[in-house]
Amino acid sequence: MALKPTIYKFKIALTDLNRNYYDTLNLTIAQHPSETLERMMVRMLVFCINAQESLALSKGLSTVEEPDLWAHTPDGRIALWIDVGEPAPDRVKKATRIAQTVKVYSFNSKSNVWWMQEKAKFNELTAAIFQFQWPNIQALAKLVQRTMDISVTITEESAYVAAESGECEVNWGTLKAG
Repeated sequence: MALKPTIYKFKIALTDLNRNYYDTLNLTIAQHPSETLERMMVRMLVFCINAQESLALSKGLSTVEEPDLWAHTPDGRIALWIDVGEPAPDRVKKATRIAQTVKVYSFNSKSNVWWMQEKAKFNELTAAIFQFQWPNIQALAKLVQRTMDISVTITEESAYVAAESGECEVNWGTLKAG
């Protein structure tokens, strides 16, 4: 019997000072049985960083031909493709052919090694690559509860996250601009 995903519900008061974007998001995330809390929380944070009306979570790890998050145009084309983790350059290359904008958010302890090994291949692609600091992501994952009311304030390359169980700041850097 297959394991079922764990469902998390977030009510997010979002303040994005970079884009003057303010919203209250109700986000339900299904954590795949093989997905870590850190990865799931990165998906939540990336949703906030890229929040827009048409942004949606995809089916996730169980559907490899889809990104982690995406936005479609009114006529059904893919406007934004977002991968979380350390995807292969071939996957990102394929995404650049079918989506208007492609972003990758790397986040774990092997992120630096991945980037050094694949940097030359990614530099040939029209994709933006970002890297979260692993200790920040670990701190973010410690805030997790099944149902959460949180506030996320984004300014420059930093997000301040406050929840009932604590608070943390998550920083990221741009490895490659799109």
